[in-house]
Amino acid sequence: MAAPTDLHRSLNRHLEQVVRERDPYLASAGHFFVQQYIQQQLAQWGEVDAYIFDYRGRPHTNWVLNLPGQDPNRPPILIGAHYDAVPGTPGADDNASGVVVLLELARAFAAEVPRSPLRLMAFDLEEYGLLGSRHYAEWLRQQNQALRLMISLEMLGYCCQQPNSQNYPPGLQYLYPNRGNYIAQVGSWPTIPDMVRLWRGFRKAGVRSQWLPVVQQGRPVPATRLSDHAPFWDLGYPAIMVTDTAFMRNPHYHQPTDTVATLDLSFLTRVCQGLINGIKAL
Repeated sequence: MAAPTDLHRSLNRHLEQVVRERDPYLASAGHFFVQQYIQQQLAQWGEVDAYIFDYRGRPHTNWVLNLPGQDPNRPPILIGAHYDAVPGTPGADDNASGVVVLLELARAFAAEVPRSPLRLMAFDLEEYGLLGSRHYAEWLRQQNQALRLMISLEMLGYCCQQPNSQNYPPGLQYLYPNRGNYIAQVGSWPTIPDMVRLWRGFRKAGVRSQWLPVVQQGRPVPATRLSDHAPFWDLGYPAIMVTDTAFMRNPHYHQPTDTVATLDLSFLTRVCQGLINGIKAL
């Protein structure tokens, strides 16, 4: 396993490559570059498969790396992050932060075999309506394939210690802290034991964590459905979104100012280490 300082350097090195405009239509060169970078990095640890789907008459690709688990009879844990970004932003937090953590999870679990098989996926077209994850979730259901769990890595690198820096959907402000200095987990009700395991992993890494169980696929709180876990919820798969809460905390969300300079790389490193710790227990 990488030491914290090595992990910090690796995450920063990945960010230097991934943080750039990468809308598939308006910044196609950046989008293509990031695809190639993800593929090359994942290919260090095994065979990378391309899951191809069509949108607007063009093919788009989710990149997939399968890693073995100690028990090959267990259904896999799918861990995903989207690599596209909205036009006009370099997308450092949204969602380069999730992508670079995904790449480091591949490194960590290629070196140390987890209990369950892992399926690491870089999704395309999240910003166009969760299309990459929706296509893949529907394909899994058509194939009658089970998942142990789906984990969506959605914006992991923004942290603010100021009072009242954290916003919430109505009502939740009475239950959770007003400082945006923690990582959040939002999961379907059956995933509560897994959120507790991940919470312990984050605590061991020295990062605060809060978790929110939802019912009815998150529909009573629409903000909980705004990433790649939602299509899996809708099809009955257990899924958790891990997030810094996006626009409820980060003022640079979907803005040209979503740059590496706005991220807290120490926080991102602890989040990554916490995920490594927690996934070992799943």
